[in-house]
Amino acid sequence: MAASPRMRNALTLFSSADDVLCHRVRLVLAAKGVTYDLITVDPKDPPEDLLDLNPYHSVPTLVERDLVLYASSVVTEYLDERYPHPPLMPVDPLSRARLRLAMLRLEHDWVPEVRMIQTGTKAQADAARKRLKDLLTASVPLFKAYKFFLNPEMSLADCAMAPIIWRLEALGVPLPKDGKAIDDYGSRIFRNPGFTRSLTPQERHLRELPA
Repeated sequence: MAASPRMRNALTLFSSADDVLCHRVRLVLAAKGVTYDLITVDPKDPPEDLLDLNPYHSVPTLVERDLVLYASSVVTEYLDERYPHPPLMPVDPLSRARLRLAMLRLEHDWVPEVRMIQTGTKAQADAARKRLKDLLTASVPLFKAYKFFLNPEMSLADCAMAPIIWRLEALGVPLPKDGKAIDDYGSRIFRNPGFTRSLTPQERHLRELPA
């Protein structure tokens, strides 16, 4: 089925109310200052429009006229190219490749631990908390190296990392002993008005925004 007339005339995002990959896309949209229609989806009961548009029935799914995109990495890179200001990727190929690899590792290594904490049994969640804390500990030097994650300016990598850092408290994952750099990083990102705009009401209640 084709997109509804409303979706053909507006940028539309199908998103769950609390998911790190959906939050990643909403953070890019907020950073770009793009106006869009948000359709909040229960992933266990997706609406008919989403079933027809996306063969995987997954969120995030972005619709723009006749274009339908899914998978957060595809959607965020499209948005960065479609709305080039401010740019969220460095110019040189080496730096871009480094950030893409970091985002791939976040999707493959970090996001599954977040989801296991949210949906697994107590034993599975406890094990995932330990693994996620180990990932944070190993990454402390990366947070110390630059003002933003692996880059002197905010990038798509921050849009992937910040939603995870925002959820740590709610997930019951403490920062490592030398994790002040991670806490400082989060505070810089969370003070940005764009970050506040990216939050759903459910996500706002996960922790307090810094003053």
